[in-house]
Amino acid sequence: MLRLIIATLSLSSLHSASAFVAITPFTATSSTSCIHSKKDAGDEVVQQQAFAAGSFVEFTEKKRIHIGKIDMVEHKTSGGARYQVIDSGGKKFNVPDKDIRYSMMCPNSPGQANKLYDEFCAVQESPLSSIQQAASIDISTDLLEMAWEEAAEEGESHLLTPASFIELVHAHAGSSMEKYLAWKFLQSEQSHIFFKEIKSNGRVVSFKAKTRKAVDAAKEMFCRTHQDENEICFV
Repeated sequence: MLRLIIATLSLSSLHSASAFVAITPFTATSSTSCIHSKKDAGDEVVQQQAFAAGSFVEFTEKKRIHIGKIDMVEHKTSGGARYQVIDSGGKKFNVPDKDIRYSMMCPNSPGQANKLYDEFCAVQESPLSSIQQAASIDISTDLLEMAWEEAAEEGESHLLTPASFIELVHAHAGSSMEKYLAWKFLQSEQSHIFFKEIKSNGRVVSFKAKTRKAVDAAKEMFCRTHQDENEICFV
């Protein structure tokens, strides 16, 4: 009888020990630990909205501007997005979200994708004069001032995007390259007379019309050094 009691107690002890061991690794390897920073365990980190893998991007690296394609997207434990970007030479860059300046979707067709990428690279390296005179955008001083007048009439809350700028001056929906050309042109010295840049996450995403008083002052300052080379000073 004594032996039976001892055996029963031994089995009960083994059963309790095995149950304890099964619980320990489960609590130690929680899958949610990777999305928490130094905050309390109950504070879940919100992941930053990221550009899609495959997108073409303009980005900065050591104060230099590059064009590349997003190969991989990842999020840090703080929630911030980070990208592995490959340029046309096959070089890989680890780029934080704040260093992405512009993004456009890659077409599904390989032929169209290659054509758009080549145009993207060529335009990025082009001087402002060639951008302004490009057949796909063709922006004159009169059109720029007209766009400013239209935007100013909409009120202080109205923001002009590259897409709405193309629609305003050319009355059609802009292509990917037209919108990129407009984005670059609207950051030029000439455009800064009429518009100020609006940023989101460190990127220029839209433009706001300046007041007439601010435009007059900016034009006067601009024309002190550009009068002989820019027709805007004769308008």
